[in-house]
Amino acid sequence: MAILVTGGAGYIGSVTVELLRKLGETVVVVDDLSRGHRGGVSPSVPFYHGAVGDRDLIVRIIRMHQIDACFHFAAFAYIGESVVEPRMYFENNVGQGMCLLDTLIRSGVKRFVFSSTCATYGIPYAVPISESHVQLPVNPYGWSKLFIERMLESYDSAYGLKFVALRFFNAAGATETHGEDHAPEPHLIPSVLRAATGYAPRLTIFGSDYPTPDGTAVRDYLHVVDIARAHLLSLRYLQDGQQSECINIGSGVGYSVLEIIRAAEGITGAHIPIELAARRAGDPPVLVADPDKARRLLGWRPLNSDLDSIIRSAIGWRTSHPAGYNDYVTPVQSATGRRVPLAQVMPSPTTI
Repeated sequence: MAILVTGGAGYIGSVTVELLRKLGETVVVVDDLSRGHRGGVSPSVPFYHGAVGDRDLIVRIIRMHQIDACFHFAAFAYIGESVVEPRMYFENNVGQGMCLLDTLIRSGVKRFVFSSTCATYGIPYAVPISESHVQLPVNPYGWSKLFIERMLESYDSAYGLKFVALRFFNAAGATETHGEDHAPEPHLIPSVLRAATGYAPRLTIFGSDYPTPDGTAVRDYLHVVDIARAHLLSLRYLQDGQQSECINIGSGVGYSVLEIIRAAEGITGAHIPIELAARRAGDPPVLVADPDKARRLLGWRPLNSDLDSIIRSAIGWRTSHPAGYNDYVTPVQSATGRRVPLAQVMPSPTTI
């Protein structure tokens, strides 16, 4: 029996595939490579280049590899982009997701771990955010994930599809072999490190007038390996015959944009040039998890999600992959007149 990982060539998906293989699981990846990288999947892993909404492809994979569970990562996940191009997000995240679920059910696959998001909560009225918090997204990305959550609840009741929807907060960090490689890069920590090392001329801060202590947005950052572990524990939970659940995955600690910048400056020894810009549409001021339910139901806790480990692991991956999964990149001369050698800042080991 095998696990189908959709979006397994993407950031979180590729790290999860890496973890599953280390633990001896049989894994099959399907990815359309619109946001993922073929180089993010080992040649030894069965890989199919295609869409999760391709019913014939998914049926063929299920039959050929005896799939009995699915980890679903395949989705567009840029909040700002979702505001500008909502149709693209609903077509991909919801439309393709509906086709996948239908194919799984018809093929008898009844265990499903869904990568959801804290964006389903919208602007929170209480922090930290528990799973009982009202879900009222403020951007199409959050709505697209919430729609799938509601489908899963209905499909559990009607068809017996057992699921865990993991509402994870801000993924960050890397392993030695897998890390963040987006173009453009929407996430804070890799953008901070690009500015710190001279691969970008400056860091743009979107919003400095939030109702937070320093005016910048506050987020709960979680090491990507801890997110991968949560997916595996969720599958074990379902294999034990437990009921379907929606579960937060977060550290319970929030850091502002300026705090991340100061931490990166302390680790790299570099000054990070910044420029201030208006808030991005759809960005809440504060998102911090209450992770108690994950601890109680899954036995999960963050092992690698202290800020130092996150930043050092991200630097370590960029040290060995200066161009990401590509062959070459031209660095930009930094405002300080120098680039910080990434090799001087080695990563902390991550705990699987």
